[in-house]
Amino acid sequence: MTERRNEPTALQAFLIRKAEIDTALARLRDLSDDHFGCVETSIDWGDVGALAHYAGLLKRITDLAFREGEYAD
Repeated sequence: MTERRNEPTALQAFLIRKAEIDTALARLRDLSDDHFGCVETSIDWGDVGALAHYAGLLKRITDLAFREGEYAD
């Protein structure tokens, strides 16, 4: 049996993916804290549409992660 020293274990791969998600979430939090780069006095319906799109994508992720919506048991 050949030992595969360069292949990550499932735990190592999991932790790498978790770190990617944690980084993305931190970036999203920072962007949200900055009102998604919008100046509050000049927000228009395009900005609202962009946020609605982001919210929809995040809902798909949370529905899958929490087995809600179309992913409910």
